[in-house]
Amino acid sequence: MALCHCNMLSSSYSISPKINHIKVTKPSFFPVQERVRWGCRRFRFVQVFAVTNVEEIEKTEVKEEKPRFRWIEIGPNITEEQKQAISQLPLKMTRRCIAMLKQIICLCPEKGNLSDLLAAWVRIMKPRRADWLAVLKELKTKEHPLYIQVAELALQYESFEANIRDYTKIIHGYGKLNQIQGAENTLAAMKRRGFICDQVTLTAMVDMYSKAGNLKRAEETFEEMKLLGQPLDKRSYGSMIMSYIRAGMTERGEILLREMDAQQIYAGSEVYKALLRVYSMNGDSEGAQRVFEAIQFAGISPDARLCALLINAYLMAGESQKAYIAFKNMRKAGLQPSDKCVALVLAAFEKENKLNMALNFLIDLERNGNVVGKEASAILAGWFKRLGVVEEVESVLRGYATRESYSKIPAS
Repeated sequence: MALCHCNMLSSSYSISPKINHIKVTKPSFFPVQERVRWGCRRFRFVQVFAVTNVEEIEKTEVKEEKPRFRWIEIGPNITEEQKQAISQLPLKMTRRCIAMLKQIICLCPEKGNLSDLLAAWVRIMKPRRADWLAVLKELKTKEHPLYIQVAELALQYESFEANIRDYTKIIHGYGKLNQIQGAENTLAAMKRRGFICDQVTLTAMVDMYSKAGNLKRAEETFEEMKLLGQPLDKRSYGSMIMSYIRAGMTERGEILLREMDAQQIYAGSEVYKALLRVYSMNGDSEGAQRVFEAIQFAGISPDARLCALLINAYLMAGESQKAYIAFKNMRKAGLQPSDKCVALVLAAFEKENKLNMALNFLIDLERNGNVVGKEASAILAGWFKRLGVVEEVESVLRGYATRESYSKIPAS
């Protein structure tokens, strides 16, 4: 019985180790005996604690965390590549920016990670927003691989004073690297921190989805852009038109172009050129002609490259006469025909086996002082060789050149 009593007594006090880990500041707790019964040789002892101002100190004490990055000035013991990169840093930058860039250039796993480095820079040198921007600009200019990581980590510091354009730049950077998930994560972080998406940011997202070939997400983002209730600019429209062009849906792209025309908004020349190129390569001469006219209506003066795309559309469609007319219109507009344009017209004549028209075309070129270039000459040589009339054509051209030279001699 005594043994039982001792066992019960020891078990009842098993709570004491837990109590010993609690530091009490008066008044901290009030032990209350819930029930004590002495009638038999066993008892129950339960303590109920009403706790206030309790500090748990257990065996682990909270200590101030030591900096994980030890800032050591960059010395001479670095690689030649690092020395070269440091020597190219702008001289007009502040000392804190130079110091930070040196550390980034020479960063290695043994010294610490990039996050710890930035934390040390902020703690020691107290950079301002202008310093952050100067560092980021230099990293971007030099296309440093850590640029985007630095830009993302900078967002969490008050001294950076992040705004919505900072997020947009990071999204654009991810877009150039075709890292869609990184851009989407940045957009989500921006929304969580209370920034509202604007047209510029969403346009960057559409452009990224366009280049990645994700038409569905581009369309969804474009519709989200419309819901902002702000008039869309030419960049927003242009990014969506490029999405349709890359997806092979040129008709949808033209619909947006007409929508822009109705609002007197005109796309950039790169958009028209991309659309014209698709029609040209597909041999859709009507589509190419429509876009070529839209280019002029938008106030963009066609150059030799745009004219070449139009002529190529007629070539692919088997319309040599229209190709020749487009060439003549080009010269009437005062444009100097390129060797490419001459070659395309000759290829159009060859495709329809119009040798006489090709010869007349060559004579016309000679009369206007245009020299047949390398590409055009290659087409002629191949064509005449297949016909077996190389010598005859050369004789005709020599005879024409002789007559022309005599006609220029003034009569005595």
